[in-house]
Amino acid sequence: QVQLVESGGGLVQHGGSLRLSCAASGMIFSINSMGWYRQAPGKQRELVADITSGGSTNYADSVKGRFTISRDNAKNAVYLQMNSLKPEDTAVYYCNADGKYYSGSYYKDFNSWGQGTQVTVSS
Repeated sequence: QVQLVESGGGLVQHGGSLRLSCAASGMIFSINSMGWYRQAPGKQRELVADITSGGSTNYADSVKGRFTISRDNAKNAVYLQMNSLKPEDTAVYYCNADGKYYSGSYYKDFNSWGQGTQVTVSS
């Protein structure tokens, strides 16, 4: 199928910055949307930002103006630049992608998740 591997999480102080990366691999034919979600302890997973293959972006209100999502279609990669981080941004961040992959003589749909990367913002 299609695997997603994230990197770039860590511990940062209030007001600091981090950049998350996610690369997709496997028998990929095409990727439609790629995005970042997060889940804080005791809360549901929520959309942070996503981006289409054409570059259209969508952000959660809580991160608008602070986070920027981008992607490199040639590398099947998506990035999340996080600036002005706040303690409430602390969560496990997950990469998500959907599209089609090769399966023998056919294409099949996929919707894959990464394993998650911890982002902790200290006050």
